[in-house]
Amino acid sequence: MQSPQETAIVTGGGTGIGRAISLALARRGFAVGVLYSRSQADAEETVRAIEQAGGTAQSFATDVRDQEAVQETVRQIAGAWGPLRYLVNNAAITRQLPFADLDAIDDGVWEELYATNVKGAFHCARAAAPYLRQTAGAAILNIGSIAGETGYGSSIPYAVSKAALHGLTRSLARALAPEIRVNCLAPGAVQTRWWDGHEDNMRRLTGSLLLQRISTPEDIAETALMLLEARSMTGQILRAENCQTL
Repeated sequence: MQSPQETAIVTGGGTGIGRAISLALARRGFAVGVLYSRSQADAEETVRAIEQAGGTAQSFATDVRDQEAVQETVRQIAGAWGPLRYLVNNAAITRQLPFADLDAIDDGVWEELYATNVKGAFHCARAAAPYLRQTAGAAILNIGSIAGETGYGSSIPYAVSKAALHGLTRSLARALAPEIRVNCLAPGAVQTRWWDGHEDNMRRLTGSLLLQRISTPEDIAETALMLLEARSMTGQILRAENCQTL
């Protein structure tokens, strides 16, 4: 178990994959800063779950699109707790849009998804980097998507924004080496609220997967911790998609 004085930040840490990663890090002994934008109740429930298990956590209302807000939150976390070792860029949004309907995509959708899924991750990495550099074994993990590899997903802007996040991973790995490792985890379908109202599509997808299963958030969290701890890996995009793309 890690020293309880070590700290991790998880953006979008109150729901789905982010919640599972926050809980997993807490079980490893990390104090966890759970960042959220709109899911206050979920973030607070995640913090309660960590505290009830004997861990340390706090939720922070932070819009990752706002670089000044991000810098202030990271400063608060680094000042209140011990050395910052991990940053998990999990915050993301999507829009369900017919893939072939190009006219359904307006500039507002592009700007909204890029601001959160790409620029938000950059804001967090830039704010955290000075603190991460002071901690041995520091790492950033970006949560991408198999859509960023295949070009297909809930919408064209979403798939393209995740491809950009994968590219950002490689660029940051070069910029922050050797002190900070930067990797990306690209899940396929995961049983989260993003599938609400689209359960039939999820069930149809299951049959086409070699492993014939949809990942749980806990599956992804387990792989996320593996990547955070992988001392010989940086600049890598690891697929966790039940052989969707084999």
